[in-house]
Amino acid sequence: MSVFIARCAAVDQPGWLELRQALWPNCSREEHLAEMASFCKNPRRYAQFVAYSQFPQAVGFVEVSLRPDYVNGTESSPVAFLEGIFVAPEDRQKGVGRTLAQEAEQWGKSLGCQEFASDALFENEPSHAVHRALGFQETERVVFFRKTLT
Repeated sequence: MSVFIARCAAVDQPGWLELRQALWPNCSREEHLAEMASFCKNPRRYAQFVAYSQFPQAVGFVEVSLRPDYVNGTESSPVAFLEGIFVAPEDRQKGVGRTLAQEAEQWGKSLGCQEFASDALFENEPSHAVHRALGFQETERVVFFRKTLT
């Protein structure tokens, strides 16, 4: 599938909000918009790209950040970090996700990153499969703990 990729410079980028809501449905519209606005204000730290089959028909998006802090499983810093990727169900298995991931990788390379990292919940096997298909290698598994201090 041939797609056109556009970098999001404003929260009103066609399709971006709707795709985010599909990936993260438990987040309110207001929370999405606030986060999107903060990303757009810092284009050297965050990049967002939307794929269109034909404008303005958005079929997928990717969000990537520059992480200067330590990222589990990596050996360099800063690291380009895949924060989220989503392709509409009817447009999967057509190369859209791969094209979006490559755009995110190129953004990271342009900032001097030598590694591209990501994470997924332990039980999210579909995400693990997508990461492997995109060329990621699993580096470690971690269980986080917390204790409330009163």
